[in-house]
Amino acid sequence: MAQNNILQEGINLYNQHKYPDSLTFFLGLPENSDVDNIELAYYIGLCYAKMERYDDALLYLEQVVTSGTNINRTLQCRFLLAVIYALSGRRRLADFELNKLLETGYKTASVYACIAYVSWEQKDTEKCLEYYRKSLETDPENSTALNGLGYVLATQDKDLTQALGYCKKAVDYNPESAACLDSLGVVYYKLGLYKEARKYLTKADSIMPGNPDIIEHLRLLDEVEHKR
Repeated sequence: MAQNNILQEGINLYNQHKYPDSLTFFLGLPENSDVDNIELAYYIGLCYAKMERYDDALLYLEQVVTSGTNINRTLQCRFLLAVIYALSGRRRLADFELNKLLETGYKTASVYACIAYVSWEQKDTEKCLEYYRKSLETDPENSTALNGLGYVLATQDKDLTQALGYCKKAVDYNPESAACLDSLGVVYYKLGLYKEARKYLTKADSIMPGNPDIIEHLRLLDEVEHKR
């Protein structure tokens, strides 16, 4: 109980999405504060992950996984490790963490979606589609899987009507997500509905300016419209 009281201010800041302030609090705790080091590593790792300081996050999340003192947190941190490895291009490490999760029976929609993403990065389209579908079987409202499946189907020119349905649902759940808006724009582009494509791609670009994928999709749209 005493430990929870010591950490509570930092936890409150984290829950309020004030991640830099939360991190500052946790890092500023004196060494004699009688706080469990793994508990502290858990919260510091979460803060760094939310701030997208991934290399720093890895140092702390790995401590939690290695300790194995709390099974739920071990699984959570192992999943975060997999996501960070996938986002930073370390696909073999992401595969390792995801397989460990599957071995423990931790077969959530998010894990399946992450496997699908890694498979896409490895250019294994069939496995990617398989695991996005598994994700949606587990959770039909998983926006990551809806967006991912719709985007992959569109880029592969496989069932564009179905792709449109998935991507529209993803945008309904996340109307300000640049990734979801971009995917929906790509589907409209593939369908030849260029006005709608520009609407969503432009909005995606305004939310995430400078993103190379969105810029490329807008370039392709410009190119095809100039030929008309």
